[in-house]
Amino acid sequence: MTSPIDMGGGGTAVVSGEPGPKATGQAALTGRSPGRLMWTRFKRDRTGVISAYVVGFFFLIGLLAPLISKVYGKNPYTVYADERPDLFDSAGVPVQPNGGISGQFWFGLEPGNGYDVFTKLIYGIRTSLMISVAVTVAVVVTGILLGVAAGYLGGRTDYFIGRVIDFLLAFPAQLFFIASMPVVVSLFVSPRDETPTYVRVLALILVQWFLGWMGLGRILRGTALALREREFIEAAKVSGASPWRIIRKEILPNIVTPLLVQSTYLLPNFVTAEAGLSYLGVGIVEPTPDWGQMFSKASTELVMQNDITYMFFPGISMIIFVVAFNLLGDSVRDAFDPKTAR
Repeated sequence: MTSPIDMGGGGTAVVSGEPGPKATGQAALTGRSPGRLMWTRFKRDRTGVISAYVVGFFFLIGLLAPLISKVYGKNPYTVYADERPDLFDSAGVPVQPNGGISGQFWFGLEPGNGYDVFTKLIYGIRTSLMISVAVTVAVVVTGILLGVAAGYLGGRTDYFIGRVIDFLLAFPAQLFFIASMPVVVSLFVSPRDETPTYVRVLALILVQWFLGWMGLGRILRGTALALREREFIEAAKVSGASPWRIIRKEILPNIVTPLLVQSTYLLPNFVTAEAGLSYLGVGIVEPTPDWGQMFSKASTELVMQNDITYMFFPGISMIIFVVAFNLLGDSVRDAFDPKTAR
């Protein structure tokens, strides 16, 4: 489409009405929501996409562990040292090389009790991820409630929550976890009784949550503190909106970016923390499968001297998961804020 324009002096110029390529691209870019732009940037990041697939694979393995175990024909609780003593020597070490790896036992057999390593690993992933996801959800909810409340309300609320955060940050986290686990367990079960697995799981969640939310709370406090001075917040106040409505409708949608990025960093940290507690013997114990418990077993003298391959599968899987999740967190951060991309 063209239209003539009078240039003066009897001359005319013809100007095209069709938008140029640059204008078309800018219009398309302007028409996209921030979420679509973030998703587009994320899809272009090959490292982030591969990391997302790897993380999704681990969660799928944990979710489908019972089904995989059923198809595989074994479970992580069968003591093959008693049922199949011909597979072990007098010291309880698998007779076949490489920890007894074979077509029947894909990842071999555990020295000592003789548990199937493959099913123990997939159930261990299931246990560790279940606990870590629960801790992450609890930490995120607490960080939102206290951090946003402190940043938006200010005054005494901000002072009180800030002092609580400062006090809790003074605790050495790992030492507190180790020392408090027996105390928390004793609140539910007498020391003379055997501790059920669900009590240990609940204790792990409570202990890690207690000292896990402060960092996220501080970040969200700072974000809410900056947002409350913005014009759209002032407009909501003038219109008569209550503080709860302003927090829910105006502030929460604007803290999605730091919240999502920090969550992708929190979860792998809780996975390693939970594994560390089980490794030290204050977390999940046998016969319940757990990632950290497998590391603890691999560090015993029997395994270290006779079957070093036992550490390979849980060790490699833990490294892959943590690295993939951290790379995913970097990619999510860069997708939300391209200025941070290297």
